[in-house]
Amino acid sequence: MDLGITPKVKPLIEAVRKMIEEDIRPQEDCYFDEVGKCGNRFEYSPKMTEIMEALKKKAKSRNLWNFWLTNSEKGYGLTTVEYAYLAEEMGKSRLAPEIFNCSAPDTGNMEVLEKYSKETHKEKWLKPLLDGQIRSAYLMTEPQVASSDATNMALSAKKSGKNYILNGEKWWSSGAGDPRCKLYIVMAKTGKDDEQRHKKHSMFLVSSNTPGIEVLRAMTVYGHDDAPHGHMHIKFKNVEVPQENLLLGEGRGFEISQGRLGPGRIHHCMRAIGSAEVALQMLCQRALSRVAFGKPLAQLGANYDIIAECRMEIEQARLLCLKAAWMMDKGDPKAAAPWISQIKVVAPKVALKVVDEAIQVFGGQGISQDTPLAASWTYLRTLRLADGPDAVHRRQVARAELKKFSNSRV
Repeated sequence: MDLGITPKVKPLIEAVRKMIEEDIRPQEDCYFDEVGKCGNRFEYSPKMTEIMEALKKKAKSRNLWNFWLTNSEKGYGLTTVEYAYLAEEMGKSRLAPEIFNCSAPDTGNMEVLEKYSKETHKEKWLKPLLDGQIRSAYLMTEPQVASSDATNMALSAKKSGKNYILNGEKWWSSGAGDPRCKLYIVMAKTGKDDEQRHKKHSMFLVSSNTPGIEVLRAMTVYGHDDAPHGHMHIKFKNVEVPQENLLLGEGRGFEISQGRLGPGRIHHCMRAIGSAEVALQMLCQRALSRVAFGKPLAQLGANYDIIAECRMEIEQARLLCLKAAWMMDKGDPKAAAPWISQIKVVAPKVALKVVDEAIQVFGGQGISQDTPLAASWTYLRTLRLADGPDAVHRRQVARAELKKFSNSRV
C-alpha cells in the first residue's frame, strides 16, 4: 500500500501551494469584502468577477486545472490518493477550489455528467463546467423528511407524454444561489411506495431556469447566508423535464448518487485537513507572539499539550483519509464504503477541534471576520452533516464490523 506523494503529483502540489500563497490568499479579504456591494448578496460585483476570472485565467495558463478527473483519460489521470494531496492544499484557502475548478458541488456533478449523461448533455453542461464558465447544484435533501435516510425523499417525478412533471421541495441546495448556476441535478421519486426502497428514485438533469422552479429563500448557516454561493430552499411546481434528461433509467438514482458521493466525501475530508493545518499554524504563531501574564501564550495553561494533540490527530486523520482514497482506487466501492464513512466522521471532527483551539488562543479576534477561523469553523461544523451525518456513517462502520462475526443482517 503506497500512500506517499508520487513523483507525478509532487510538482503539482508545489505549484498549487505556491499559487495559493502568492496569488490567491492575498486576494481573499478583498474578494469577500465585496459581497453584497451590488445591493443583492447573490450577485457578483465587478471587482469580485475581476478577481475570480483573473485567478482562474492564471491557473489555466499554468495548467493547474481540473485535477479532480481521477482515473480518467481526461485531465491528469491522477489516482484518488494523488488528488487527495492536492485537495488538502486547496482546503487551505476559501477561494482555491474554484480557482482550480475543483470545487463542490461541481466536481461531483461533472463526474455524473461524464459517466452517465448523453453527448448532448455533455455539450450543453459538461463542457462549460469543465471550462469554468458556469456553476451547478445538486438537489437531494428535502425539508419535510429525514433526509439522513435518503429513501424518504418525496419530490415526485411523473411521466406525462414526452416529459416528467416534477413537484415538491428541496433545500440545502448548495451553489444554487450563484447566478452562474445553470444546472440542477435532482433526485426524484419515480417508483411506488411498495417497490424496493433503493429502486424508487431517479436522477434528472434540470435547467435552473425551467418554468415552475421557484427559489424560496437562502438557508443560513449559523446565521450566515454563504453568499454568493448559497444553500437554497427551492420549490418545484409542475416543472416539465424532458424524458431524455433522465439519467440511466428509472430507479437508478441511488446507483448514481453513490458513485458521486464517494469521491466527494474524500475531497471534503482532505480539504478539512488542509483547514486544520492552517489553523494549527495560526495557533502556533499566535501562541509564540502573544504575551499574557508576562509569558507567551504557548507557556500558559495546557497549550503545549493542546498543540501536540492537534498535530498527532491531524496526522492520524490524514493517514486514514489516504487509506480510504487507496481503497477507492482498488475499484471495489463496497469495500471502500466503510473506510469512506470512517474518514467522513473523523476528518471534520479533528479539523473542527483544531480550529476551535486556534479560536480559543485568538480570543475575541478568533470569532470575528479578522481571521479565517470563524468561517472555517462554520464550514467544518456543517460538514459533520453534509453528505450524511456522523451517526449514519458510524452506523455503516459498525454494521461492516459486525458482519465479520455474523452471518445474519445487522
